[in-house]
Amino acid sequence: MKATNENPLWNNPRLEELTSWDASWAGLRVVVAGLGVSGFAAADTLIELGARVVVVDGNDSEANQQKAETLKIVGATDVLLGATFMDSLPQVEGDDPELVVTSPGLRPTLGLLADAVEKKIQIWGDVELAWRLNRREGRATPQWLCITGTNGKTTTVGMTESILQAAGKKAIAVGNVGTPILDALRDPVEYEYFAVELSSFQLHWTHSMAPLASVVLNVAEDHVDWHEGYPNYLADKARIFENTQVACVFNANQPEIISMVEEADVQEGCRAIGFHADTPAVSMLGVVEGLLVDRAFTENRQKEALEVAAVSDTGALPTKHTVENALAAAALARAAGISPADVQKGLQTFEPGAHRIQLVANTHGVLWVNDSKATNPHATNASLASFNPVIWIAGGLSKGVDYTELVQEHADRLKAVLVIGTDTKNLLQALEAEAPLVPVYSITDQVEDSADGKLVLKKAVAKAHELSEQNDTVLLAPAAASMDQFVSYADRGNSFIHAVTELVEEINS
Repeated sequence: MKATNENPLWNNPRLEELTSWDASWAGLRVVVAGLGVSGFAAADTLIELGARVVVVDGNDSEANQQKAETLKIVGATDVLLGATFMDSLPQVEGDDPELVVTSPGLRPTLGLLADAVEKKIQIWGDVELAWRLNRREGRATPQWLCITGTNGKTTTVGMTESILQAAGKKAIAVGNVGTPILDALRDPVEYEYFAVELSSFQLHWTHSMAPLASVVLNVAEDHVDWHEGYPNYLADKARIFENTQVACVFNANQPEIISMVEEADVQEGCRAIGFHADTPAVSMLGVVEGLLVDRAFTENRQKEALEVAAVSDTGALPTKHTVENALAAAALARAAGISPADVQKGLQTFEPGAHRIQLVANTHGVLWVNDSKATNPHATNASLASFNPVIWIAGGLSKGVDYTELVQEHADRLKAVLVIGTDTKNLLQALEAEAPLVPVYSITDQVEDSADGKLVLKKAVAKAHELSEQNDTVLLAPAAASMDQFVSYADRGNSFIHAVTELVEEINS
């Protein structure tokens, strides 16, 4: 099988002609692998277009059975549920399929996908399918502003959407952020712009997308097991720059991303636009004296910078990475011709999602901040860098992550660490080795049921209150997944918010 950064795209004359909604999709034999949100949308869309569709999912759950019944009613050829169906490629009405559309999370080594590779059958993701359906006779064709990165994608996509809407554009955030692109294409609203969040999984299966502008926010080792190594992960992230029309936007502080831009095969006239939270050079966006400024999309960029917003416009708790996210969103919007005034208005009206640098309370001079979405060291690094001194609530399902560099970098700002979670060995070892003078409290050990995350967080909040003094920040930034003690990172964040709210009510009573 090919390396994971080499997607199978063998020549198939019929598929090469499928580049619009109005192309000849009728009768096309397709296997859709996966019945999640994107898989259901892909199957439903292809059935609407007249394709002969067999859907396969390894989970024979009640929810999937209900989805299967719906798809059969609207015309699916078959829906196969159960783990054994993922081992090999099924036929469609007695013949091999002409196309496989896979859900993004399925590994390339999965039996069904490996079988497709062996038979030289093209594999697309839902993003590839959506791009080929982007043009439709009688409707506006949305321009795509595409965002990827190890962290910050959802925030940047939301900022971009808010800026476009502030400019009076019909725009929507789609992709990995929640709304499938295919659903947006079928919406009665004729969108002018899509702000598209793309994961490395989605990019792996994308071949022909040509964004108006694209950005890689940052990169760090993540999902390396799926990609079979960090170089393959970087190669899939770099796909976002291919065929870009106007601007490849890049984090100027990361050599890996600079290399991606340098090696990208883009359309004639496309520019490389850098950003960082410092004074910008020519063809960059950056920060000068508390202002976000543009030296890329202004005529006199050699000598002056154009103000687009203030740092204070980026949120209630402006941090380095939220400023960088805002600069990236601003660059995408400026590439689309959006005015500086609308960039500022969009950033001011943007409402960040919960559980990401979320101010929960400010009591007795102490900030209580929920960053439950920081599920890996890279995200937590950005969070810890924003506050000093910090009482850090950390831990969870670490999956073998090494915390040495994270603790080493921030040891000086740690006042205390309250460890939650059930998989804490690596974190505790890093704290002992790199921050031996910082008090560490194993909160999970203090409860009878180690799986009771809500009680663990309640005890952690109480201990943090006991330790805290004016000007401290109590920060929940676990650097680990949540499923050992919580349903999700959102459940973990909500439990923290509830515990802090109860504490504040008790203090004020």
